Amino acid sequence: MNEENIDGTNGCSKVRTGTQNEAALLALMEKTGYNMVQENGQRKFGGPPPGWEGPPPPRGCEVFVGKIPRDMYEDELVPVFERAGKIYEFRLMMEFSGENRGYAFVMYTTKEEAQLAIRILNNYEIRPGKFIGVCVSLDNCRLFIGAIPKEKKKEEILDEMKKVTEGVVDVIVYPSATDKTKNRGFAFVEYESHRAAAMARRKLIPGTFQLWGHTIQVDWADPEKEVDEETMQRVKVLYVRNLMISTTEETIKAEFNKFKPGAVERVKKLRDYAFVHFFNREDAVAAMSVMNGKCIDGASIEVTLAKPVNKENTWRQHLNGQISPNSENLIVFANKEESHPKTLGKPPTLPTRLNGQHSPSPPEVERCTYPFFPGTKLTPISMYSLKSNHFNSAVMHLDYYCNKNNWAPPEYYLYSTTSQDGKVLLVYKIIIPAVANGSQSYFMPDKLCTTLEDAKELAAQFTLLHLGPF
Repeated sequence: MNEENIDGTNGCSKVRTGTQNEAALLALMEKTGYNMVQENGQRKFGGPPPGWEGPPPPRGCEVFVGKIPRDMYEDELVPVFERAGKIYEFRLMMEFSGENRGYAFVMYTTKEEAQLAIRILNNYEIRPGKFIGVCVSLDNCRLFIGAIPKEKKKEEILDEMKKVTEGVVDVIVYPSATDKTKNRGFAFVEYESHRAAAMARRKLIPGTFQLWGHTIQVDWADPEKEVDEETMQRVKVLYVRNLMISTTEETIKAEFNKFKPGAVERVKKLRDYAFVHFFNREDAVAAMSVMNGKCIDGASIEVTLAKPVNKENTWRQHLNGQISPNSENLIVFANKEESHPKTLGKPPTLPTRLNGQHSPSPPEVERCTYPFFPGTKLTPISMYSLKSNHFNSAVMHLDYYCNKNNWAPPEYYLYSTTSQDGKVLLVYKIIIPAVANGSQSYFMPDKLCTTLEDAKELAAQFTLLHLGPF
């Protein structure tokens, strides 16, 4: 670690600050044989490690670490993360002041080591009362582009994005649920690398960039959820999209049963997509091959294997330990195009990661109070102008979700019963008028609560979990 690296480069201050000291870093380097350099606001330990030959580890080997104490550095952090396996590279984000920025990226040599790090170090008490968060880090190569004219075709959007940004590989466009000749007003643009996507975002993000005379919205697309191969080998549910809203579950079941009568167990349809459950995986795979690209009620459908997502963990992580969903093993399915918060007409994304690699900010708004001084200027706003991470209750999320989709507010109906020991037990039934005439007329959890607040919160959670994939 040369003098330039110790003093810092590109505007970063000296390594020595508070409890951190140069001697500790040098001792770590001497002990491990790793190099350490500081550049562009981050300090890299390793990458590659001593004696490494061949290409870097594949995608899925890196984890994101959040909520790191600002005065904690590699000499304390590296030994903790070495417990999960061999570190290929440790990147600690640094402030100009010399403190760290509260987050880091750790790349292991295998995916198994990265998964082990998540299991044993997520919510790990790194210091008394200080718990870090660890989740998978993915190099996102996809941008969300909103406010696109709905009459534009995929080819036109692809050509235009190639003109204004570099490294465009593909454009994903979805037809409108109500008019298949139009798009939904947004697209996903796939780039050749995370760097190319980041450069494109930097160029387009100011909010003044226009396509076809329209000011577009630009943000990172939610990373596609990765499911391990072993889990996918057990999936016997198909995800079917691009359906007509008028198409019924009965029609879908009949169409998918044509290739083998009685193969379909059940169908769950929401708006213009559906999940088709089969009794056997082999039938599901065969049906996917046969039905992909077929027409149902005049719409050409797309069929893929559904990706399992444990929504209980999703919701528990989002609410940071508040009341969990109604099922102890609630497994549903999610697919990438329905998962972005700016996807109009779809459920908002409830963050499951620590706002990972795309933003160093924490996943939820800090929950604390601040003094209100006389004369402080206040500005009236609507709750709907806030972002979803400002809400901690499912009741508020559901109201926010309905508003964003231009739906009427959810309707809550309270019911009660008496337990064997005489307690009054409560449950809410929720009706969403906009979907009440569809495949599900109401939403009601299968658990009863002893307090009104818990009953309402549980019902809202249940409704959000069943409105569609996140």
